[in-house]
Amino acid sequence: MQYLHTMVRVSDLDASLRFYCDLLGLKEVRRKENDKGRFTLVFLAAPEDEARSAELKAPELELTYNWDPEAYSGGRNFGHLAYRVDDIYALCQHLQDNGVTINRPPRDGHMAFVRSPDGISVELLQKGDALEPREPWASMENTGSW
Repeated sequence: MQYLHTMVRVSDLDASLRFYCDLLGLKEVRRKENDKGRFTLVFLAAPEDEARSAELKAPELELTYNWDPEAYSGGRNFGHLAYRVDDIYALCQHLQDNGVTINRPPRDGHMAFVRSPDGISVELLQKGDALEPREPWASMENTGSW
């Protein structure tokens, strides 16, 4: 058995690509437009997974954008996506500086949670050992649900 991808439906493809690519750092690896089905599929890979994605088409995140408007809810019911990151503090600061709420701050230097524009919970995990706790993260409270 091999993990291939996780699909999430998105309501605004541009906002989702800004979040996942520009802010979180994933890379678009391919895109499929389906005129008959009226949808676009965008496949993303983490930078350290790009080579495997090119060779195996895995592991990836598939964004599904339906051209006809639909309301999506229940992102929390989905569970969450998880990504290992080089510097959890730097990434959380970058996300926060760009208007993303840090729902569960990295108080422990190891784990944080944010949400995509469609409410998908994204877990960020520090690569290797946890970083030493530091402010402003150490005393920051949770915001909303994660």
